[in-house]
Amino acid sequence: MISFRRARIDVRGQVRSMRRIVSVESRNRAVRAFVYCLPLAVVAVQATAQTPVTEPMKIAVDASYAQPLPIERGAPGLAESLRKLHTRASLIQINAHPDDEDGGMLAYESRGVGADVSLLALNRGEGGQNVMTGDFWDQLGILRTMEHQAANRYYGSHLFYTRVADFGFSKTLEEALKQWNHDRVLEDVVRVVRTVRPMVVTSVFAGYVSDGHGHHQTAGVMAQEVFNAAADPKMFPDQIKEGLLPWKPLKVYARVPFAQVTPKGIFDYATNKWEPVAFKNYVTGEPIQGVPSVTLTVPESEYNALYGRNYLQVAREGLNEQKSQTGGVAIPPPGKFDSPYHLYASRVTATVPAHEESFFDGIDTSLPAIASYLPTGAQAEVRMKLEAIAATVDEATQKYNANDPSASAPALAKGLSLTRGLIAELKASKLPDEARYNALHELQIKEGQFNFALGQALGASLLASVQTSLPGQSQGRSGPMGGGDNVFSTASGSPTAIPGQALLVGVHVAAQGSQPLQVDAVALSPNTGGEWKMTEQKGITGSIAAGTAQDAYIAATVPLNAPYTAPYFERPNLEQSYYNLTSPQYVTLPVMSYPLTAVATYTYNGVKGELRSVVQTAHRYNGLGVVMEPLLVAPAISVRVTPPAGVMPLKAGSVSLDVTVHSDVKGPAQGTLELKLPSGWTASPATQTFATKRDGEDMNLHFVITPKNVEAKTYEIAAVAKYAGKEYASGFQTIGYAGITPYPQYRDAKFRTTGVDVTVAPNLKIAYIMGTGEEVPQSLKDIGINVTQLSSDDIAKADLNGYDCIILGIRTYAARPELRTYNQRLLDYVKNGGVVVSEYQSPEYERDFAPYVIPVTREAEKVVEEDAKVSILKPNDPLFTWPNHIVPADFNNWVEERGHGFPGAFDPKYVALTEVHDQGQDPQQGGLIYAQYGKGYYVYLAYAFFRQMPEGVPGSFRIMANLISAKKNPNLSH
Repeated sequence: MISFRRARIDVRGQVRSMRRIVSVESRNRAVRAFVYCLPLAVVAVQATAQTPVTEPMKIAVDASYAQPLPIERGAPGLAESLRKLHTRASLIQINAHPDDEDGGMLAYESRGVGADVSLLALNRGEGGQNVMTGDFWDQLGILRTMEHQAANRYYGSHLFYTRVADFGFSKTLEEALKQWNHDRVLEDVVRVVRTVRPMVVTSVFAGYVSDGHGHHQTAGVMAQEVFNAAADPKMFPDQIKEGLLPWKPLKVYARVPFAQVTPKGIFDYATNKWEPVAFKNYVTGEPIQGVPSVTLTVPESEYNALYGRNYLQVAREGLNEQKSQTGGVAIPPPGKFDSPYHLYASRVTATVPAHEESFFDGIDTSLPAIASYLPTGAQAEVRMKLEAIAATVDEATQKYNANDPSASAPALAKGLSLTRGLIAELKASKLPDEARYNALHELQIKEGQFNFALGQALGASLLASVQTSLPGQSQGRSGPMGGGDNVFSTASGSPTAIPGQALLVGVHVAAQGSQPLQVDAVALSPNTGGEWKMTEQKGITGSIAAGTAQDAYIAATVPLNAPYTAPYFERPNLEQSYYNLTSPQYVTLPVMSYPLTAVATYTYNGVKGELRSVVQTAHRYNGLGVVMEPLLVAPAISVRVTPPAGVMPLKAGSVSLDVTVHSDVKGPAQGTLELKLPSGWTASPATQTFATKRDGEDMNLHFVITPKNVEAKTYEIAAVAKYAGKEYASGFQTIGYAGITPYPQYRDAKFRTTGVDVTVAPNLKIAYIMGTGEEVPQSLKDIGINVTQLSSDDIAKADLNGYDCIILGIRTYAARPELRTYNQRLLDYVKNGGVVVSEYQSPEYERDFAPYVIPVTREAEKVVEEDAKVSILKPNDPLFTWPNHIVPADFNNWVEERGHGFPGAFDPKYVALTEVHDQGQDPQQGGLIYAQYGKGYYVYLAYAFFRQMPEGVPGSFRIMANLISAKKNPNLSH
């Protein structure tokens, strides 16, 4: 038996494994694009303008991951699905960034209670750090979105975002709302709430300084304001016209702040200042006396015997997928952990104790309660039918057997049939729009859950992948679908298809349970537009015997006008703190739909079931083995210029520009590339030929550009490739790392360069130790510096004395453990006359790694206002006068922030050259400090040059030129 309250399941025997299956046909009258994970699958349904208000969106679920999580397979997965069928409870959590979420709470409510759970992040974390790759800004936003999706699988929730972008660390609520616009954020939050229609709204944040970040405070405010805003038809009426009816959540909670209260007040770790205890209820507008009290606690550490772990541990496995911020987290050992929440507002009329047991106290979450949406006179008949549906769930639960999950299948099939029948009746009824809308919303969720659970009970699964050939037409292949490792193979080793390409898709349908599977049809369903041509090459005939599988093969041709798989959002520059939508139908979704979904329909006990999965490609990676990734559509030729911006010295006779051409043509490809230059400029050669042998191949082309009369202004150079009669002027970069599903990010093949009066010492030899990844080495090429990147062996053994300067990239001591081991070699290099320029470091940078103490602790200051005034303390210092005279204007037009890791009480042997601070912050003098050590110099640079130089900020190049020229500076003693 299953205890739905506390999710304890008596496992009688061995659990069988099964693959993720998916459910539910998308209907023609869908209201808008939507992602619904059951438990974590993706599909977007096309929006229709001015849709009549007759029914809500049709919930569909297409799994974008080929394999389910281990905890979701076989009998444990079915037990969880039965738990979900037993309740109509629903909840959303609203936070600011990926990794803000209370994952333990989400996992407990979704997997333990069985609630339908959603997660909304205001932004994608574009302004965060990255310890895994060299991606920043919008590329980092894509990476963190993919990480967040991977994490969200463990939480068991549906994932959404608003249109705003993370503009960097924000210290105040006022700054965040000024950057984003209050109503822009609220509009998208209201849209999501009206879409998923949760009974309960929650947030990790309370909307006060205890949240520690202006973005966090905004999330806390929005979670409370949406309680009334989503219910008001006058708020964002265009959504109502689209078909999203108002929605009244029943309760709103936020986690109780963990900040300590002392006689000084409450500590704001964003500003490192004490503030008065002055919380506010944003639903009522009333102040809260003291710290918000505890209304309920969520038992995140409750043990689930089927998983072999507690819900917090499950959630931390998900958080560990978000490695870009921390490199990974530890899974906590077993032990008690409760998460406290405070109730801010409630529409519940039932009597509820002051200390609640759950978010849903006082709410009837039973299936028959769906009838309460209807007018009184219509409730009795519908309630009776809902009770019959609930009875099938009870029967499936009573017959649940871990040794034979198919024992639950007859009841699940009956429940699915009854649910569909009631949906059809309500659609045909003359009930008031809002009543019918709300009832259909919850019934469609149940329809999807029934379909999903039926597939689990039968052990039915579907896996679709691009294939190289039909069975028997290749050599040396074995296993199902010809994969030598019992998996599919791709046609070319590439995850991409190009317009006009012919594909062969294999669809592997298995009946792993004790019952045969009567397959009616197997087809491919395009998701993103264009006329796909489909021809069945081999079908599945009749019944699949229990314990066996059959394969179908379908030839598909990509339309010539097929949209590329790409982010559906973009912005013209970093100064704009929100995205424009290139495909508005996907608004609030993580990504656009993948191109193709395989669909298999089957019949069991006279009831139609459906299996769906996004078409995959298979790849072998060292260490990971064979990995399945969704098929993408990409251009035949991509053109990239990296970084996208830089500078050009005013006196430059010529400069170099490298352009990368990437081919996804399935075979050889040859074309030409030329540059579009400012008037009077020339390139040598004027045109170049590129030739690739196979798809996935890159070719780097080098141009020497001779400018004419360079001035201190911005110029643009564009690269254009010609292939097969078409022009290509943009390209994609694949964002990701091993273990995270990659995703393409597109950018025009343009280079924005600004004329700047900059000089460097002659014949410099510069070394660079890369940290967590940045584009400073590429940027230095703009001023004639080609750096040597030092390997681990170089750090340990190479003669360093031949370098004029060694630059330590950001967070090198976190990313390069060998640097900690051989740090003394760097100090000896400085002592012997060398120069080290250390970009900002994290707390791994111990006090004795520099010649004299530079304390970079977790409390190290940030200066986040990119236009904060910088005062030059020593304008005549040798480092600021040669070879370039540094002036306050060199700190103009910076992007995102001034810097991170400003040390506090550094050793007085260091000379501080600048002072800067945010509004209300104590002055910071640790942004650029240096000290002589022996014959050389050690420089610490907290200013964010790793952000400024790739964006072509002129002053950052002038300052860096002085630092790397220090060894040859005639005004410094050596």
